Amino acid sequence: MENESTKKWGFQVHQRFKTESAITLRAALTSLTENIDQNDSRPTIPLGHGDPSVFPSFRTANVVEDAIIDAVRSTKFNCYVPFFGILPARRAVADYLNRDLPYTLSPDDVYLTLGCKQAITVILSVLLRPGANILLPRPGWPYYETFTRQNNVEARLFDLLPEKGWEVDLDAVEALADKNTVAMVIINPGNPCGNVFTYQHLQKIAETARKLRIMVISDEVYDHLTFGNTPYVRMGVFGSTVPVITLGSISKRWIVPGWRLGWLVTCDPNGILQKSGVGFSLHLALNLSIDDICHVCCRNPEIYAPNFTCQVVDSIKEYINITSNPAATLIQGAVPQILEKTEEAFYSKIIDILRVAADICYNRIKEIPCIYCLNKPEGSMFVMVKLNPSLLEDINDDMEFCLKLAKEESVIVLPGIVVGMNNWLRITFAVEPSALEDGLGRIKAFYYRHAKK
Repeated sequence: MENESTKKWGFQVHQRFKTESAITLRAALTSLTENIDQNDSRPTIPLGHGDPSVFPSFRTANVVEDAIIDAVRSTKFNCYVPFFGILPARRAVADYLNRDLPYTLSPDDVYLTLGCKQAITVILSVLLRPGANILLPRPGWPYYETFTRQNNVEARLFDLLPEKGWEVDLDAVEALADKNTVAMVIINPGNPCGNVFTYQHLQKIAETARKLRIMVISDEVYDHLTFGNTPYVRMGVFGSTVPVITLGSISKRWIVPGWRLGWLVTCDPNGILQKSGVGFSLHLALNLSIDDICHVCCRNPEIYAPNFTCQVVDSIKEYINITSNPAATLIQGAVPQILEKTEEAFYSKIIDILRVAADICYNRIKEIPCIYCLNKPEGSMFVMVKLNPSLLEDINDDMEFCLKLAKEESVIVLPGIVVGMNNWLRITFAVEPSALEDGLGRIKAFYYRHAKK
């Protein structure tokens, strides 16, 4: 007779969590942080992730803080929130994006989400039917690839070209796409590269996507955080050429990543997303039966095929309807005041700090022989630098470099393998300038201690 310790329990995890996967960004940062020598009396310098809110120079604007206080005191935002977000907040996001577009978005084009990450989850869940594939940038933000892998959907990676300022390899995009390709993703301003796409290059991306009959998902979470010679242009400017899904949030430009308010916006003046269908895979994403999905989504219970077709916009609405609510009502209540009343002086101040930090980063990297910066960053908060392990005595790759750097110098830098590039590093420069100088100085000392004699 089996005793309690030998009996098998009946529950099992979903197959998506059994697949082997590359190291995630969060797991890499956790591993590096755990590797820090607790006896080191120096402060840890976090050059591995993009959250500058902990530094005094990067405090959010007073009007942003006042907006939250006003929302609390109004008592209007203690309630549940509509699935797509409250109307004033959606209207404010539409108006915010309209400043940069040649056509006019309405609140109906805007869906508020729990940060930009949920916006990514929504659009990928809607598009990635079984058998579909999606084109992702390399290097890129790793959540896109992690999501596709966990849902057994193919991600096809196109390269960003460092020798061309991290432009998209459009020849590779055309070679990778086929009849099952649903979209291509771009990130502009670039994470992890710190690049900013020109108007001309965005136009070529739009023309290529139109030729391939795929939409563009444009991750613009770092919108307007540009400080180089390339003006910021939204991908949505080319919405008349190709349908564009714009993803964004208040996290970075307003320095409040913990507030978790993002948006998914359909930039589609020709209404293609209202007319065209995509295979919809809610039954896989949510473990619902086909009967349930047909009832909830299509309102057509007689359709039972596992890969049926829904309009993209309708599918977005239905997915959000049967999943969790967007960001907290309180934050949504503050959004109109945040987007409409933040003064230009605040934006300029943050840009000036980032410009100085980018200069410090670029110039100090030149003093470290084992790493090389091909392109001075022009946007976001990051720069990608190439590591040459052959100059080091006992370090073989980027992960080993970062682990030993954390242990010996209490400096966190992200290994490039996490974002798809072996023997590269992603360095975050959105920290206090004095901390950045200190951190890069420690990396220089680390190099000389490990340099081949």
